[in-house]
Amino acid sequence: MKTNKALIVIFLATLIFSCGSNINEKKKDFSVSTNAKNNAIALGETLNITLENPKNHPVESVTYTLNGKEISESTPITDIKLGEHTLVANLNFDGTAHSISQKLTVLNNTAPTVYTYKIINEYPHDITSYTQGLEFYNGELYESTGQRGESKLRKVDYKTGEILKNIDLEDAFFGEGLTVLKDKIYQLTWTSGTGFVYDVETFEKLESFKYNKSKEGWGICNDGKTLYKSDGSEKIWTLNPETLAEENYIQAYHHAGKVIGINELEWVEGKIYANRYQKNGVAIINPTNGAIEGVIDFSPLKNKVKQHAGLDVLNGIAYNPETKTLFITGKRWDKLFEVEIFEK
Repeated sequence: MKTNKALIVIFLATLIFSCGSNINEKKKDFSVSTNAKNNAIALGETLNITLENPKNHPVESVTYTLNGKEISESTPITDIKLGEHTLVANLNFDGTAHSISQKLTVLNNTAPTVYTYKIINEYPHDITSYTQGLEFYNGELYESTGQRGESKLRKVDYKTGEILKNIDLEDAFFGEGLTVLKDKIYQLTWTSGTGFVYDVETFEKLESFKYNKSKEGWGICNDGKTLYKSDGSEKIWTLNPETLAEENYIQAYHHAGKVIGINELEWVEGKIYANRYQKNGVAIINPTNGAIEGVIDFSPLKNKVKQHAGLDVLNGIAYNPETKTLFITGKRWDKLFEVEIFEK
């Protein structure tokens, strides 16, 4: 009897394994095809999806999801964030559920508008400052600087270049971007995975916070409610200012692909202005879907500052809502430029 039971168990196990292997082999016969060229599709286009089943296996049901949201076989691509998404075909055959996934990239449907600028004023700037973040708040200019052993948080008289308030970061930290929201300064550090919060009046450190999914701190800005943080990739993360948790992100894309190296951020009348590291230019980004709607080439400005061994790239964008002008500087630049932007 024991022998018979053992034989039955072996038989059932073999049968189950055989059935499972057969189902897995069947799954390999299915694939998903779309009209997206190189798996990329632009806003405003319609995504057409086909389940390829060349061996005509009986299929009980099939549905499609894009980032977890169910879509039809023919779906207009609207009201969606740009960048990489996951398209999944959920199918049932032989009484079991299976899924087939593939990447789909959503691009913008128009090329960025090209802007140029006019210099309104030039102001003195501390040539030793390795500028990382720059922002106006209640008419005052605040600056964050980098390099370990040199990183600072400052309040500056932008017209004279005088340092009105200054604190040094510990040598272990490499200062990055900053923003001011509701009388609190939020300052990032680069690879330490740590940011700091200060009182805007006293510069007293109120707390520190850790990054979550983003591994590095580059630039930060705010829209009056939400913090936006870059990490050197194409992603811009949204942070809850109360919990400082990263709640979501957008991806910076234009009509041809993604843009990496997103660095210093500035909120300007409903858009995010972001400079790309080492590019001496600024991208104008839609904060809802990540579309790069405009570009500004500021590279000629670097030739207008003192040329010296420590001179580095443009870094530092501040919008003054009182004058409705941008203020631009760079790492170890001796000038701060006030500029007006207009379409080229």
